[in-house]
Amino acid sequence: MEINEIIDAIYPLTSVSKNLIKKSIVETKFPKGHILFKADKIETSIYFIKKGIARAYAYSDENEITFWFGKEGDPIVSMQSYVNNQKGYEDVELLEDCELYELKTEKLHKLFLEDIHIANWGRKFSELELIKSEERLISLQFNTATERYLALLENCPSIIQRVQLSHIASYLGITQVSLSRIRATLK
Repeated sequence: MEINEIIDAIYPLTSVSKNLIKKSIVETKFPKGHILFKADKIETSIYFIKKGIARAYAYSDENEITFWFGKEGDPIVSMQSYVNNQKGYEDVELLEDCELYELKTEKLHKLFLEDIHIANWGRKFSELELIKSEERLISLQFNTATERYLALLENCPSIIQRVQLSHIASYLGITQVSLSRIRATLK
């Protein structure tokens, strides 16, 4: 996905403001399996996925718990680092070879002070991330595993073909055996 589409999907900007952000963005590539973010580290960049897929996870009793997937167009951000300049709690692993747009957080925060349109874009970016987190929390609290799986199929069908079932089961909060049963029941 091209950077213009990604920026516009968050919040439309004037061409001058959009160009200021674009001047601060660097394209980068990393291979499948690369750990982009490491827990207990302040992350100094946010990324937008041009091509590829990633997952965020944390550890619980030595088990990896996947709580987020990102695909083309999605941001990769440690909100704890982005908002509070504090260490994040998540690891982010690239599940495919990825092409990313990198934006240094410090540069973006400077742009917020210089351009009200970019500041509003940043506010909208944070609001959208908050809504995603809220929807995820509500889904885990109120939906059955089958309902969560069906929502994943509806909202992001490519994840099922591109991500290991163990990661999907973890994301849904179930075992891989339970996921296999749900998939068999739905066929």
